[in-house]
Amino acid sequence: MSLEALAAQVRADLDRIAHPRASWLTPYRALDGTEALDVLIAGAGQGGLATAHGLHRAKVTNILLVDRAERGREGPWLTYARMPTLRSPKDYTGPDLGIPSLTYQSWHEAKYGPAHWASLDLIPREDWAAYLLWFRDTLNLPVQNETTVTGIAPANGNLLAVTLRAADGTETIRHTRKLVLATGQESTGEWWMPDFLKALPQHLRAHSADPIDFAALQGKVVAVIGAGASALDNAAMALEVGAREVRLLCRRAEPQVVQPYRWLTFTGFLRHLADLPDEWRWRFMSRILGLREGFPQHTWDRCARHPNFILMAGAPVTGASAEGETAILETPRGSVRADFAIAGTGIEMNPALRPELSTFATNIATWADHYTPPASERDDRLARFPYLAPDFAFTERRPGETPWIRDVHLFSIASTMSFGPSGSSINAMTTAVPKLVNGLTRALFAGDVERHWAELQAYDVPQTIIAPKIPA
Repeated sequence: MSLEALAAQVRADLDRIAHPRASWLTPYRALDGTEALDVLIAGAGQGGLATAHGLHRAKVTNILLVDRAERGREGPWLTYARMPTLRSPKDYTGPDLGIPSLTYQSWHEAKYGPAHWASLDLIPREDWAAYLLWFRDTLNLPVQNETTVTGIAPANGNLLAVTLRAADGTETIRHTRKLVLATGQESTGEWWMPDFLKALPQHLRAHSADPIDFAALQGKVVAVIGAGASALDNAAMALEVGAREVRLLCRRAEPQVVQPYRWLTFTGFLRHLADLPDEWRWRFMSRILGLREGFPQHTWDRCARHPNFILMAGAPVTGASAEGETAILETPRGSVRADFAIAGTGIEMNPALRPELSTFATNIATWADHYTPPASERDDRLARFPYLAPDFAFTERRPGETPWIRDVHLFSIASTMSFGPSGSSINAMTTAVPKLVNGLTRALFAGDVERHWAELQAYDVPQTIIAPKIPA
């Protein structure tokens, strides 16, 4: 079967399960006379696309996705993701939401054949990016690329006014009833590195999420700070272009090799963690996020096969300075001199750093506002995660100050403390996306309840025509 034939099969399958088919939303109008969207989705990566797919199936079609990247480069897959393959097992389903013909496996078999799928170990990330683009086109999802959300504000008529900036710098306002932020890893903050690293000249350091000219590292000594999977991916990239030496500086006494996301991939956890009391949600997620994401065997092997790869465990970087064209990194195990340093140091959770969130960032409730864990479970990093409502909406730190943020729904890595794997995890899409979509449709229906009641009262379409009896 060709990809074109598979796309036709997808549309036929969706048509067969389209019940109920009735349209049920009436467009709102903003004060400026423009028609408001029912849902605007910021981010057209896998999470945004899956959410749009779920909304279309619920007959919520007055939607728009925007993404700052150019077409085909949404998400990390062709930018800062530097592993050859996805880390998830190939049989994990995700954005298809239970439609067999829409799964990655169906796409792969249509492109390469069933035998190739059978022999496949893990999904190449370039193929995953191509699949997502085919997914978008097959479902005819409305995406506006090279467009960034730069502001969110309340508008009259229970709407949000969302400022969108195009690639040429021009800005427009789109009104919407609901806004979903599927804006990736840095959705509520920014990629982070310690201030002493940031103070180094830019040509001596980068974050693992930055564009990096790896070819320029040939023959150089490279230090990679951190020992998560992404850190090792960057170390491998440097080794594979011919770096003279790559040192991986790991703060732990031993690298983390356990992958807790493999344990939690079962229906009960994925579907119902968010239903537990806060103390249990905190306990589970503090354990999982405290371990961090372990790296798989093939990621380690990709580095370890090079004799010039050196792992330094128990070596957190405590300071840095520049000496000529060399970065000097201080660790408890002594100084490390490198021609270039790559920080695999994750994300700082701080909504005030996001322009689109800055006007209400101080009123976004966090876990610290809602739950105080036992001293043995305290973690200030996790306490900064937003405390989300059951429909993924922001909640207020000071109730009544910004009530409209109940219409801003967060579907990203920052949703993890409230829902477990959700907005950034392929393995959780089958449960997380329906939960989000149900929350959106619940609010859209409730917002129109008076109209629905009036339409019911006025409904007078007869089902049966009773002809008058003709006398015998």
